[in-house]
Amino acid sequence: MRIPALARLGGRDRHRPPAPFIVGVSRSGTTLLRLMLDAHPQLAIPPETHFIPELVEACERGAGPDEVVALLTGHRRWPDFRLDRDELLQRLRALEPFTAGDALRAFYRCYADGAGKPRWGDKTPHYTRKMPLIQRVLPEARFIHLIRDGRDVALSLMEVHFGPEDVMGAAERWTSWIAKARRHAQRLDHYLELRYEDLVLDPQAVLGRICDFVELPWDAVMLEYHERAPGRIEEIARDFERPQGGPAIPADVRARQHRHVSQPPREDRVARWRREMSPADQAAFESVAGDLLADLGYPLSRAPAGSR
Repeated sequence: MRIPALARLGGRDRHRPPAPFIVGVSRSGTTLLRLMLDAHPQLAIPPETHFIPELVEACERGAGPDEVVALLTGHRRWPDFRLDRDELLQRLRALEPFTAGDALRAFYRCYADGAGKPRWGDKTPHYTRKMPLIQRVLPEARFIHLIRDGRDVALSLMEVHFGPEDVMGAAERWTSWIAKARRHAQRLDHYLELRYEDLVLDPQAVLGRICDFVELPWDAVMLEYHERAPGRIEEIARDFERPQGGPAIPADVRARQHRHVSQPPREDRVARWRREMSPADQAAFESVAGDLLADLGYPLSRAPAGSR
């Protein structure tokens, strides 16, 4: 059953400003949306965090501030945030009681303060699988699930170092991630499902919906995100350790993966598959993901059935 673009609102923690959490399959435009929202003068969204599950597990087994700071500073993403370790430790030690939720808030608050902004959010695509956990420790979280045509996702994934080897692998990843996110959505208080294509073709309308969803006043500076995007991407342009070991990912490769966000939204990024994906690959992808494509409202190709 299709879940429309909607918001399910709960009544918990209304005294805290809503915190947008951008999620989605990798290469679905989540970095683009992050930079648009981060351009807002009231909102700071750090580079991808990835550490929330580890931090929650550590706190629930009794970890204190020093152990949590050691976990964060030892995480391969830590240099992206450019935070002062001692300042964060001081904030964590001041918490009473010490909980996973408040430890996370202290981290995000530290990042937002460094940007001179009163509110914070997150953009980590993989948190599609962790939304119920995040809601449990951060009830103010409001999840924005950005979905892109899976065939365009496949083309983009196969251009990067962490992508699958073939179109079938991309189709399986796309369908499984979206299906799991939609199952999780049934248990969430705050969930908004949007399409990448709408964000590119009519960014003002989509950003307006998001602002309403997270109770953020509209600011047209979000439409000029690309003017400051190079500096934001430069923050993560460093050699990056692979999670499974092996040679580090060079800084220029990491920056190149986000080269398009330094430009205004490009309509030629929509429906790339029509121009760049072979009929055989179109048919192969649709043999795995055709039902979900149709359910989401994406037109199927007219690739010959025999090419499947």
